[in-house]
Amino acid sequence: MYCQARLGNAIFGEAFMPIYEYIAIEPEKGCRNCARGFELRRPISRPALEKCPLCRNPVKKLITQINTPKINKPLSVSDAKSAGFTVLKRRDKGVYEKL
Repeated sequence: MYCQARLGNAIFGEAFMPIYEYIAIEPEKGCRNCARGFELRRPISRPALEKCPLCRNPVKKLITQINTPKINKPLSVSDAKSAGFTVLKRRDKGVYEKL
């Protein structure tokens, strides 16, 4: 099954790969890259790296923070309308009316 999403002018599908962060388990034995940590773009279907691609020392995958939108105030009807949403108000059981 092929999944595709559009974001702006870019199309993300099978070719979209997340970025994973890795760091050496023993930084003093690792190379310069894995001792400080490195990022690697890999398909979701592939297993996590166990060794640094350069020096072959053991590495671990880091859990990193994701970027999520912050909502500082409750959304109002005017905020929803200005964002392009259609706002409906319930009038009766199963009956809604546009505001």
